[in-house]
Amino acid sequence: MTPSSKLAAFGACALIAGAGGAGAAAVVVDGHSASPPAAAAAPSTSRPVVDTSPSTAKNVYNSSKDAVAYISAQTAQGTATGSGFVVSSDGKIITNEHVVDGATQVTVKLGTSTQSQPATVLAADASKDLAVLKVNATNLHALSFGASSSLQIGDNVYAIGNPYGLDHTLTSGIVSALNRDIQAPDGTPITGAVQTDAALNPGNSGGPLLDASGKVVGVNSQIATSGSGSGGQSGNVGIGFAIPSKTVQAFVANPTSSASTQATQAGQGRQVDPYGGQQVDPYGQQQQVPQFVLPNGA
Repeated sequence: MTPSSKLAAFGACALIAGAGGAGAAAVVVDGHSASPPAAAAAPSTSRPVVDTSPSTAKNVYNSSKDAVAYISAQTAQGTATGSGFVVSSDGKIITNEHVVDGATQVTVKLGTSTQSQPATVLAADASKDLAVLKVNATNLHALSFGASSSLQIGDNVYAIGNPYGLDHTLTSGIVSALNRDIQAPDGTPITGAVQTDAALNPGNSGGPLLDASGKVVGVNSQIATSGSGSGGQSGNVGIGFAIPSKTVQAFVANPTSSASTQATQAGQGRQVDPYGGQQVDPYGQQQQVPQFVLPNGA
């Protein structure tokens, strides 16, 4: 987690499905239109074609923004910020455990509201890097979960969060890979992570990764970085990871808390790097492996 006083170190951190099928099409030859011979249309067995129209991103944002939370956590090192999202109309909010780790007080701003309200940490499990918060509210707009198991590489996805403290930021990208293994803050493996090139930066932690219909398919949690020469946290390099919605749903249904939360570095307001820069390359490549960091704090 990074104190808000270090904001300068950060900087500022869907799909419309169209049916595809065979059919006759006009062909222009030398400026004249000619129609090819008619042919019987073959039944289509392919997946709907992805439409990357900007209107899809707008629809996802407009249908989801009121359920995305700006989370501030007071710690011994200062104020840390992250993202989250409402999962029940009675005020339950999901975020990353590392966003609220060590917090003595947590406040939340919901949707486009500028008013902060206190939140209670109901559960926080460092082994899953997930936490459930609760605000005193009713009739909230809650996001629905989608099936992360149905994702395919190339699917468009969208992230809404508060990178570098810039609230209500929408970024988009694709599913770059599936079933990645990442590590929770306490070193416990988290399997089935969704890899995306949607821009994720410090402050995006805990926010939703959404599919074309605006359903949550993951919780944005980590980014890969080659490191920062200035000593601050590095930003997006096009490799981000989200905890799959299947794992998140199980946690919502049965919240757990770890015996102890992840320690922060003494005298510093940023999360301890759980990898120590020594992340094992799962592919056995003899090359420098990117360091994975937790994109929380602003």
